[in-house]
Amino acid sequence: MPKQVDREARRREVVDALFRVVVRDGLQRASLRAVADEARLNIGSVRHYFAGQEELMRFAMRSMLDRVGDRLQRRIDELGDLDGLSAPQVRRCAVDLLSELLPLDDSRRAEVTVLVDFSTAARTHPGIDDLARETATGTRTLVRRILTRLGTAGGLRAGLALDTETERLTSLLDGLTFTAVLRPDVLDARTCATVLRAHIDDLGPAAD
Repeated sequence: MPKQVDREARRREVVDALFRVVVRDGLQRASLRAVADEARLNIGSVRHYFAGQEELMRFAMRSMLDRVGDRLQRRIDELGDLDGLSAPQVRRCAVDLLSELLPLDDSRRAEVTVLVDFSTAARTHPGIDDLARETATGTRTLVRRILTRLGTAGGLRAGLALDTETERLTSLLDGLTFTAVLRPDVLDARTCATVLRAHIDDLGPAAD
């Protein structure tokens, strides 16, 4: 049992090193040797824990998806029961939750940078395409759940098409994310948050 625990801990250390290389230099430079150097291991040690680059990439992307998913679940738990809140208050809760997907601080910026690089690489790396698809579908599922909850709480205008609004909001999140990661000099964290809040508020009834 201790040996298995040590193995998993070392694999996580290697993945953390991969994340640091990706954030600093980009996924295209995250070779096994570069990751080994970042983790202060010899390349043979890295190959002991991962059969090759593809296995490392899959494990890393799975780890990142799980990390983001766990944080979102914690935020949902913190929000608790929304019953009794006004429609504007429920919309603010929705903004807080969706903000977890945007690069609004150093930690989230690092996560989003890694996910952007992996999702882009999946176009030419079939070995991680299923995880990139999971990322895209998972975001849409979360957005749809939030919009559904907003509608139930009276936080949405009557007559909005849920499918269309799900794609509109998902596309907005994707656009903010990509631009803020690739061109932070053009789009900063404060503006990202402001745009997201404005969009959610625009979905509400005019009277509130």
